[in-house]
Amino acid sequence: MNIANIITSIRILLIPLFMFFLLDSRFSYSKLIAAAIFIIAAITDSLDGYIARSKKIVTNFGKFLDPLADKLLITAALVGLVELNKISSWIAMIIIGREFIVTGLRMVAAAEGVVISANVWGKLKTISQIIAIVLLLVDNYPFKFLNFPLDQIVLWIAVILTIYSGFDYIKSNWSVINFAKK
Repeated sequence: MNIANIITSIRILLIPLFMFFLLDSRFSYSKLIAAAIFIIAAITDSLDGYIARSKKIVTNFGKFLDPLADKLLITAALVGLVELNKISSWIAMIIIGREFIVTGLRMVAAAEGVVISANVWGKLKTISQIIAIVLLLVDNYPFKFLNFPLDQIVLWIAVILTIYSGFDYIKSNWSVINFAKK
């Protein structure tokens, strides 16, 4: 296992720790600790990819594990935020559902020997989701003191980008889905 895959594995291992602090209010600063863990885990997403590409140590294991780790982290955060009544369940379902659809499309494409890479809309979607989650985790700090709902604005941007990027992936890769084949 190379360093990039170790970093990806650490991201997955951080998820239960993140969930513990997010949902356990016995500690004074549990939500801030959860936010810090989430930020560290989100940063490892860029770090592991950068290391793998720059050192030319991209592996099939990493290609499998990295997107799985990303989806697990975002899903864990969304489920926790629903449980804490910070977001509606329909928002979580749109975001999680899009990930299932795109992953399914990528699996069909892979079976046909086609690789579907992330595009700019998918990357913007991810960035907006991470920013929205962090703002929700820290209760919109410091913008709540200005009565400016940046957390809600970025959340809506994330939802819109999630929907748009999902449609874009489907439209751009429609040829991969051949309904005439059995």
